Amino acid sequence: MQVYVCVKHVPDTAANIKVEGDTGYSEGVKFVLNPYDEYAVEEAVRVVKEKGGEVIAVCVGKPAAVATLRSALAVGVDRGILVKIDEQLPDACVVAQALAKAISQDGEADLVFAGRQSVDSEGMQTHYRLAAALDMPVVSDVVAFSLKDGGAVVERECGGGAREVIEVSLPCVIGANKGLNEPRYPKLPDVLKAKKKPVKEVDIASLAVETPETGCRLTKLAAVPDRGQATMLSGSVREMVTELVRILEEDEKVL
Repeated sequence: MQVYVCVKHVPDTAANIKVEGDTGYSEGVKFVLNPYDEYAVEEAVRVVKEKGGEVIAVCVGKPAAVATLRSALAVGVDRGILVKIDEQLPDACVVAQALAKAISQDGEADLVFAGRQSVDSEGMQTHYRLAAALDMPVVSDVVAFSLKDGGAVVERECGGGAREVIEVSLPCVIGANKGLNEPRYPKLPDVLKAKKKPVKEVDIASLAVETPETGCRLTKLAAVPDRGQATMLSGSVREMVTELVRILEEDEKVL
């Protein structure tokens, strides 16, 4: 099987990110493989190990994103494709088109995995737009996956603790969610081997990606306001409740 997995180079969620200008942020922090993409990578590797074939990781990002591709290669992905772009947070329409063109030029996909969302922009659109560009069915929030009779059976979370079981034809796009599997940690020998695996780099301009007539444009980034320190109340229950109501009415303006 020819299995593609789409990954994203994102800032570590534990990093102290500083906003620069209106729409930029400091890149002098640790970047990692998008956490939801870890489940997509693990499932792609598992499927190919079971059925045979090849796993190709595809990423749209700046040149530094090759490190994220190497992370995927270290846990079993066979090779990578980096579509180079200058923007920090490109529109999902552009990313989806770039991924679709890179995949189509590389080969014929039997399966495409991706994380259900990225932890930086959290648009949750890319895998849907990618499926439309590739003319494939898509299922997101997937927590169980198996191949059956030329298709796939997936289980997805649909809110409120409920789950759906869906049969989908191949090829298709799968949006992986937490719980789909247990992503492995790479061992040192695998990290060293990953440095020798091929990563093809292409400029987004060479893919002739069309600028969408409609879409999203980032106009402003802002740091989360500092909520300050906790206020400890003392006294009797009545006194504390009275003071709490006063704070909510006069200081916080929420009542």
